[in-house]
Amino acid sequence: MRKNFIGIRLRTLRAERGMSQVALSQAAGLSASYVNQIEQNQRPLTVAAMLKISRVLDVDLRAFSEDEESRLVADMRDALADNPGGEPVALTELHEIASQMPAVGRALLALHQRNIEWMARLETMSEELGDGRGGVLPARPMPFEVVRDFFFAHQNYFDALDTAAEATAAQFAVQGATLGEWLVKRLADQHGVRVLPADNVSADSQRRYDPLRRVLTVSSELATGQQAFQLATQLALLEHDEPIRQLTEVPELADTASRTLARIGLANYFAGALLLPYGEFLRAAETLRYDIDLLARRFGVGFETICHRLSTLQRSGSPGVPFFFIRVDRAGNISKRQSATHFHFSKTGGTCPLWNVYEAFAQPGKVLTQLARMPDGRAYLWVARTVSQGLMGYGSPRKTFAVAMGCDIRHAPRLVYSKGLDLHDAEVPTPIGMGCKVCEREACPQRAFPFAGRPLDVDENDRRFTPYPVA
Repeated sequence: MRKNFIGIRLRTLRAERGMSQVALSQAAGLSASYVNQIEQNQRPLTVAAMLKISRVLDVDLRAFSEDEESRLVADMRDALADNPGGEPVALTELHEIASQMPAVGRALLALHQRNIEWMARLETMSEELGDGRGGVLPARPMPFEVVRDFFFAHQNYFDALDTAAEATAAQFAVQGATLGEWLVKRLADQHGVRVLPADNVSADSQRRYDPLRRVLTVSSELATGQQAFQLATQLALLEHDEPIRQLTEVPELADTASRTLARIGLANYFAGALLLPYGEFLRAAETLRYDIDLLARRFGVGFETICHRLSTLQRSGSPGVPFFFIRVDRAGNISKRQSATHFHFSKTGGTCPLWNVYEAFAQPGKVLTQLARMPDGRAYLWVARTVSQGLMGYGSPRKTFAVAMGCDIRHAPRLVYSKGLDLHDAEVPTPIGMGCKVCEREACPQRAFPFAGRPLDVDENDRRFTPYPVA
């Protein structure tokens, strides 16, 4: 843990609870002078002191978390990238706001979001009035973007659903049937739902439920594990509708489309947790040193499914390695992104071409590893591989993606993928960024366009951003 100076934040939390420095120091078992030095940023907050103070102030440890600080910094950088004409703000200043005045940072982000919403309304009015300005203003976030932010805010872990899925898995464990057979019987016995196979089903309609007829059709072309996943998803929607409803009825999911998409996402979360029960799966992951292929073989699911589940293992008291997960296509479109910790996927800057997730397309089916360093100095271990979906018959269409899973380099020794990598040489990690618009690496040979947070200053010898190719 790096030195954590949180003076203003601690002073604010203490004042909100009407406590003096003396009262806080006595309740926490610390000296009054030490508390005073922490609040004056003359001493860093140690882990032991943080635990004591968090108990006394009754605040979540994440209030002092470096991960939360990194998320806030990344969000503010994204917001500033939307205002290229403004005065550039140094990264050190953003860290100062995030570490000392997080409420100010969150207020700025709220103002930025409100500005986006008002600009979207103005664009709508402009189109209705026909003044010719339509299409130049930012649009309202799409429902899938809203849901991504919803999962990101929960650090991709939902305890009520995860523990319920584990309890359901324990009930199945004492049965003699396969999981798919047991789920079919449970749906029939407890919910009066008949499960029927369906042929010639498209990839977007692998599961169809008719609530009037109480009939669930599942594609017969799915593998055994995939069929069980679809059955478990429907079980979640029937048996755990109330906790899912409570999770989705929040201001962040204001429109019907976002709420419906979040419901499906949470039902899928339950299904994944049922196929890969938390305790059993975490023990296997630790034993196999997070070897994705071996885990896929043991649990009978695919590479991508294992990556999904590994990015959710953040149960309080028994967390796994905090992973980030992303899925992209050849064109760089991000179709999935999940983060159990501080790593922030840029919303405005795309992704970095130096990232090994793109190299995976050149070596299909091969697991690639990469040590990479972000502009803020943090280094990560990334694992990437291609995955394909679709029918296997001759001439049938196939979808191919690259999936990547990463973690902070301090967790790398726990992973089999760290074999042969020098984790201590600061020059080894490849310098990457979250996308050119928000990346400050001016000397990067792969930069596509200038950093949006700094005015462009180009001399006549700079040919990186010319509109015509240079011979």
